[in-house]
Amino acid sequence: MHIQRSFVILDRDGTLNVDRHYLADANDLELLPGVGLGLRRLRALGLGLVVVTNQSAIGKGIIDHDKLDEIHARLRMLLLDEDIELDGIYACPHDPDKDGPCYCRKPAPGLIEDAVNDLGFDPKASFMIGDSSSDIECGRGVGAFTILVRTGYGTETEKRDDVFPDKVVDDFEAASRLIESELALDPDRM
Repeated sequence: MHIQRSFVILDRDGTLNVDRHYLADANDLELLPGVGLGLRRLRALGLGLVVVTNQSAIGKGIIDHDKLDEIHARLRMLLLDEDIELDGIYACPHDPDKDGPCYCRKPAPGLIEDAVNDLGFDPKASFMIGDSSSDIECGRGVGAFTILVRTGYGTETEKRDDVFPDKVVDDFEAASRLIESELALDPDRM
Protein backbone atom coordinates (compact mmCIF):
# COMPACT_ATOMS: atom_id res chain seq x y z
CA MET A 1 0.00 0.00 0.00
CA HIS A 2 1.36 3.43 -0.97
CA ILE A 3 1.32 5.90 1.90
CA GLN A 4 1.11 9.58 1.00
CA ARG A 5 2.56 12.09 3.37
CA SER A 6 0.60 15.20 4.20
CA PHE A 7 1.73 18.58 2.97
CA VAL A 8 1.68 22.13 4.20
CA ILE A 9 0.75 24.53 1.42
CA LEU A 10 2.42 27.87 2.05
CA ASP A 11 1.76 31.38 0.84
CA ARG A 12 4.98 33.33 0.29
CA ASP A 13 4.73 37.12 0.83
CA GLY A 14 3.46 38.06 4.27
CA THR A 15 3.55 34.44 5.43
CA LEU A 16 7.14 33.27 4.96
CA ASN A 17 8.82 36.57 4.15
CA VAL A 18 8.27 40.26 4.74
CA ASP A 19 5.73 41.55 2.21
CA ARG A 20 7.48 44.22 0.12
CA HIS A 21 4.50 44.91 -2.21
CA TYR A 22 5.87 43.62 -5.52
CA LEU A 23 9.18 42.26 -4.33
CA ALA A 24 11.49 43.00 -7.24
CA ASP A 25 15.00 42.47 -5.84
CA ALA A 26 16.11 39.12 -4.42
CA ASN A 27 18.32 40.94 -1.92
CA ASP A 28 15.20 42.48 -0.35
CA LEU A 29 13.74 39.09 0.53
CA GLU A 30 13.73 38.68 4.32
CA LEU A 31 12.24 35.76 6.24
CA LEU A 32 9.75 36.65 8.94
CA PRO A 33 10.73 35.81 12.54
CA GLY A 34 9.95 32.23 13.53
CA VAL A 35 9.67 30.92 9.97
CA GLY A 36 12.82 28.79 10.16
CA LEU A 37 11.82 27.28 13.49
CA GLY A 38 8.28 26.65 12.26
CA LEU A 39 9.37 25.01 9.02
CA ARG A 40 11.86 22.79 10.86
CA ARG A 41 9.04 21.69 13.19
CA LEU A 42 6.84 20.83 10.18
CA ARG A 43 9.65 18.89 8.49
CA ALA A 44 10.32 17.00 11.75
CA LEU A 45 6.67 15.92 11.63
CA GLY A 46 7.35 14.42 8.19
CA LEU A 47 5.27 16.96 6.31
CA GLY A 48 5.93 18.09 2.76
CA LEU A 49 6.34 21.83 2.12
CA VAL A 50 5.15 23.58 -1.01
CA VAL A 51 4.84 27.30 -1.76
CA VAL A 52 1.99 28.65 -3.90
CA THR A 53 2.22 32.35 -4.68
CA ASN A 54 0.47 34.95 -6.81
CA GLN A 55 3.12 37.00 -8.60
CA SER A 56 1.25 39.50 -10.76
CA ALA A 57 4.44 41.62 -10.80
CA ILE A 58 5.39 39.53 -13.84
CA GLY A 59 2.14 40.30 -15.68
CA LYS A 60 2.49 43.96 -14.75
CA GLY A 61 6.03 44.08 -16.17
CA ILE A 62 7.63 44.94 -12.80
CA ILE A 63 9.79 41.81 -12.91
CA ASP A 64 10.36 39.02 -15.43
CA HIS A 65 10.56 35.25 -14.97
CA ASP A 66 14.34 35.38 -14.54
CA LYS A 67 14.00 37.89 -11.70
CA LEU A 68 11.35 35.69 -10.04
CA ASP A 69 13.73 32.74 -10.36
CA GLU A 70 16.43 34.82 -8.59
CA ILE A 71 13.98 35.69 -5.79
CA HIS A 72 13.01 32.04 -5.36
CA ALA A 73 16.67 30.96 -5.45
CA ARG A 74 17.32 33.39 -2.58
CA LEU A 75 14.30 32.04 -0.69
CA ARG A 76 15.62 28.50 -1.10
CA MET A 77 19.10 29.64 0.00
CA LEU A 78 17.77 31.37 3.13
CA LEU A 79 15.76 28.27 3.97
CA LEU A 80 18.73 25.97 3.37
CA ASP A 81 20.64 28.12 5.88
CA GLU A 82 17.86 27.04 8.29
CA ASP A 83 18.25 23.37 7.19
CA ILE A 84 14.96 23.42 5.28
CA GLU A 85 14.31 22.31 1.75
CA LEU A 86 11.04 23.01 -0.05
CA ASP A 87 9.38 20.34 -2.16
CA GLY A 88 8.30 22.94 -4.70
CA ILE A 89 7.41 26.53 -5.51
CA TYR A 90 4.48 27.31 -7.79
CA ALA A 91 3.74 30.85 -8.99
CA CYS A 92 0.94 32.47 -10.95
CA PRO A 93 2.46 35.19 -13.18
CA HIS A 94 -0.81 36.67 -14.41
CA ASP A 95 -2.05 40.22 -13.90
CA PRO A 96 -5.81 39.90 -13.31
CA ASP A 97 -6.36 43.44 -14.62
CA LYS A 98 -4.72 42.65 -17.97
CA ASP A 99 -5.04 38.89 -18.27
CA GLY A 100 -8.46 38.37 -16.73
CA PRO A 101 -9.30 35.23 -14.76
CA CYS A 102 -6.89 32.30 -14.95
CA TYR A 103 -6.85 28.79 -13.50
CA CYS A 104 -3.83 29.44 -11.29
CA ARG A 105 -4.28 32.77 -9.49
CA LYS A 106 -5.37 32.15 -5.91
CA PRO A 107 -8.14 31.73 -4.86
CA ALA A 108 -8.38 29.50 -7.96
CA PRO A 109 -6.97 26.03 -7.18
CA GLY A 110 -4.61 25.69 -10.17
CA LEU A 111 -1.31 26.09 -8.33
CA ILE A 112 -2.31 23.52 -5.73
CA GLU A 113 -3.57 21.18 -8.45
CA ASP A 114 -0.20 21.51 -10.22
CA ALA A 115 1.61 20.70 -6.96
CA VAL A 116 -0.67 17.71 -6.32
CA ASN A 117 0.02 16.38 -9.84
CA ASP A 118 3.79 16.80 -9.43
CA LEU A 119 4.18 15.71 -5.81
CA GLY A 120 1.30 13.26 -5.36
CA PHE A 121 -0.39 14.39 -2.16
CA ASP A 122 -4.00 14.69 -1.06
CA PRO A 123 -4.94 18.36 -0.53
CA LYS A 124 -7.78 17.28 1.79
CA ALA A 125 -5.17 15.81 4.16
CA SER A 126 -3.09 18.98 4.00
CA PHE A 127 -2.83 22.38 5.66
CA MET A 128 -2.84 25.83 4.02
CA ILE A 129 -1.10 28.73 5.76
CA GLY A 130 -1.56 32.27 4.47
CA ASP A 131 -2.25 35.89 5.31
CA SER A 132 -4.91 36.80 2.74
CA SER A 133 -8.47 35.95 1.84
CA SER A 134 -7.29 34.40 -1.43
CA ASP A 135 -5.04 32.00 0.51
CA ILE A 136 -7.86 30.91 2.79
CA GLU A 137 -10.40 30.61 -0.04
CA CYS A 138 -7.91 28.59 -2.10
CA GLY A 139 -7.20 26.22 0.78
CA ARG A 140 -10.88 25.80 1.57
CA GLY A 141 -11.59 25.18 -2.11
CA VAL A 142 -9.34 22.11 -2.14
CA GLY A 143 -10.47 20.88 1.28
CA ALA A 144 -7.29 21.75 3.21
CA PHE A 145 -7.27 22.79 6.87
CA THR A 146 -6.75 26.57 6.64
CA ILE A 147 -4.70 28.74 8.98
CA LEU A 148 -4.67 32.52 8.77
CA VAL A 149 -1.52 34.16 10.16
CA ARG A 150 -1.70 37.73 11.44
CA THR A 151 1.51 38.67 9.64
CA GLY A 152 1.49 40.46 6.28
CA TYR A 153 -2.15 41.30 5.50
CA GLY A 154 -3.43 38.82 8.08
CA THR A 155 -4.65 41.34 10.65
CA GLU A 156 -6.73 43.13 8.00
CA THR A 157 -7.95 39.82 6.57
CA GLU A 158 -9.08 38.66 10.01
CA LYS A 159 -11.39 41.69 10.31
CA ARG A 160 -13.31 40.73 7.18
CA ASP A 161 -16.64 38.98 7.64
CA ASP A 162 -16.35 36.95 4.44
CA VAL A 163 -13.18 34.96 5.25
CA PHE A 164 -13.54 31.72 7.20
CA PRO A 165 -10.22 30.11 8.15
CA ASP A 166 -10.29 27.03 10.33
CA LYS A 167 -7.92 28.77 12.77
CA VAL A 168 -6.22 32.16 13.21
CA VAL A 169 -2.78 32.50 14.83
CA ASP A 170 -0.30 35.30 15.39
CA ASP A 171 2.57 34.08 13.23
CA PHE A 172 4.13 31.21 11.33
CA GLU A 173 5.75 29.60 14.35
CA ALA A 174 2.34 29.50 16.07
CA ALA A 175 0.87 27.96 12.91
CA SER A 176 3.46 25.19 13.04
CA ARG A 177 2.63 24.48 16.70
CA LEU A 178 -1.07 24.37 15.80
CA ILE A 179 -0.42 21.84 13.05
CA GLU A 180 1.64 19.75 15.46
CA SER A 181 -1.26 19.70 17.93
CA GLU A 182 -3.83 18.96 15.20
CA LEU A 183 -1.77 15.98 14.07
CA ALA A 184 -1.46 14.77 17.67
CA LEU A 185 -5.27 14.83 17.88
CA ASP A 186 -5.68 13.07 14.51
CA PRO A 187 -2.60 10.95 13.69
CA ASP A 188 -4.50 9.29 10.82
CA ARG A 189 -4.18 12.58 8.95
CA MET A 190 -0.52 11.71 8.40
